[in-house]
Amino acid sequence: MKILVTGGAGFIGSAVVRHIIGNTQDSVVNVDKLTYAGNLESLTSVANNARYTFEKVDICDRAELNRVFSQHQPDAVMHLAAESHVDRSITGPSDFIQTNIVGTYTLLEAARQYWMQLATERKAAFRFHHISTDEVYGDLSHPDEQEGELPLFTETTPYAPSSPYSASKASSDHLVRAWLRTYGLPTIVTNCSNNYGPYHFPEKLIPLVILNALEGKPLPIYGKGDQIRDWLYVEDHARALYKVVTSGKVGETYNIGGHNEKQNFEVVQAICSILDVLMPKDTPYAEQITYVTDRPGHDRRYAIDATKISNELNWQPQETFETGLRKTIEWYLANQEWCQHVQDGTYQRDRLGV
Repeated sequence: MKILVTGGAGFIGSAVVRHIIGNTQDSVVNVDKLTYAGNLESLTSVANNARYTFEKVDICDRAELNRVFSQHQPDAVMHLAAESHVDRSITGPSDFIQTNIVGTYTLLEAARQYWMQLATERKAAFRFHHISTDEVYGDLSHPDEQEGELPLFTETTPYAPSSPYSASKASSDHLVRAWLRTYGLPTIVTNCSNNYGPYHFPEKLIPLVILNALEGKPLPIYGKGDQIRDWLYVEDHARALYKVVTSGKVGETYNIGGHNEKQNFEVVQAICSILDVLMPKDTPYAEQITYVTDRPGHDRRYAIDATKISNELNWQPQETFETGLRKTIEWYLANQEWCQHVQDGTYQRDRLGV
């Protein structure tokens, strides 16, 4: 099959593209605007593969989307293009409204127009897979607020987004489901927990802490650092997403989690401990930890119940947090040039002219 992947130069999107090209016989059309967080250097391993094509297109550009659908004739869409950093959504929400809501609407309409003219067999097989976040659910009870067994996000948890980012993603989820209910477009939605791994843009917690530690900079932790996240290794997520788009049931939602609930300060301390072994210096890296003012509306706990995707699609994460984190740190230590390029844009400017 041929899969149109939006946001395929981003962190999760590039992992999906690498997985498909490296582990299947399917083809990929990567549609990406190449914002600050999208970088084609993350795809050098597949760039020359005959089954891979790149299209520099904004998902808000309907005419260009129509051209891409008409020219490439995909069998499925995996929609990952999104603005995703909560801090940026607080200081500048407009980009999130435009990309995550208007962009999703534009893509849905382009996909619907294309899908409606497909022959019967191809029309029945077509899938529109929307990739979303567990942040649409808001937050859960924290251990210091409730005794006993704590709740988890399930596929039926009510939406209660807290930030402009999560609100924009919640809106896009609703649009996708409405296009199924109203127009019959065969859609599937997945909601994932916090991803980590190689090729992660260095504004997010884990890569930021790794690089700051190596540069001798402070390692900032919001508030008391007791916010809990469920951490999912990005390559495990890519396997799950491919499983959903090829085997998932139309109209269903699948939550994807890593079974790794960790408080933020635990994550930072774990990074420091691994760096103390892999890249030792005179003083422990943990001495660089600093606590900063918490961000507005900061959710205290996320945790995914991934029973459904496990039972119905036979998916389980392969990495523990300990093995995944060590792989991630080793990758950043070995790829300092990528880190520099992705932050200053030199790869795409100097080598690609984009």
